[in-house]
Amino acid sequence: MYNYEKIAGKRFMVPRKVIPMAVVLEAKELKKTFGKAQALDGVNLAVEEGEIYGFIGPNGAGKSTTIRILLGILKASEGTAKIFGEDAWKQAVSIHQRVAYVPGDVNLWPNLSGGETIDVLLRMKKGQNKKYREELIELFNFDPTKKCRAYSKGNRQKVALIAAFSSDADLFILDEPTSGLDPLMEIAFRDCVTKAKAAGKTVFLSSHILSEVERLCDRLSIIRKGKIIDSGSLNGMRHLSRNRLSVDTPEEMELLAFMPGVHNVQIVPPDEKAIISAERPRFVTTSFQMDNDKTNEVFSYLLYSGATNITSTPPTLEELFMSHYGI
Repeated sequence: MYNYEKIAGKRFMVPRKVIPMAVVLEAKELKKTFGKAQALDGVNLAVEEGEIYGFIGPNGAGKSTTIRILLGILKASEGTAKIFGEDAWKQAVSIHQRVAYVPGDVNLWPNLSGGETIDVLLRMKKGQNKKYREELIELFNFDPTKKCRAYSKGNRQKVALIAAFSSDADLFILDEPTSGLDPLMEIAFRDCVTKAKAAGKTVFLSSHILSEVERLCDRLSIIRKGKIIDSGSLNGMRHLSRNRLSVDTPEEMELLAFMPGVHNVQIVPPDEKAIISAERPRFVTTSFQMDNDKTNEVFSYLLYSGATNITSTPPTLEELFMSHYGI
């Protein structure tokens, strides 16, 4: 990245200064054992200010254990965990003043109403936005007058989300936050996360719902059996997976399946309702996956075969995730 500056009356292109972002949440070589079981084995994370960071993996991979250490609920067996530059275990009380946490399974005081519970949770934080609190109650279609013992799992989740997003927290740690919510409420949740990011807040989102992470996150880490197996931006990680292509050709490409870098070749059945005429001849539609480093060779063959319509689709987060787990 460059800027133009005038030096001695002449314009010169000079490198733009890059200001490093502050690291809000950091874990270095975190390890946690429960007896002989190794829950975490050298977890490293660095979440920057103002970003939405995804933390994905299947149940039992170590996501919740990592979060409990970051919140000071558990003590790490080895390694360090810091939030806002403070030790997550030793300074947990001061850290929690600036952190909003939403677990995947919310337990509430049964004799308090939902509104009373939200008020209690907000009093634990450094500040709150009462106007936004009312907007969130309407957004989530939530009845705050009922006793918490009468709430379903989804409504208990709404209590925690409303309390979290109407607080003046600097960091939101969300562990499976949409558990129990219906699709419309998931959309409301994504809207809240987007607004938090726009306000300069930092979000650490742990989830196994890959579409949720794909829509929201700037960067992400994949955890497997207590180890981080990959980290980076979604676009940066897509080079690890194959592109999906769909191609129309006059005849079947018999040699395509034997080309290096080509995988899962399938002939797509024609649409029986398609109009076939002299002006619109029937084409053979073929779908396949392609390694990125074989693009030139594969496309040369496609053009030689008379391809008329080539559609390329980048891999989804789910495909990346499955490739890491060997599925």
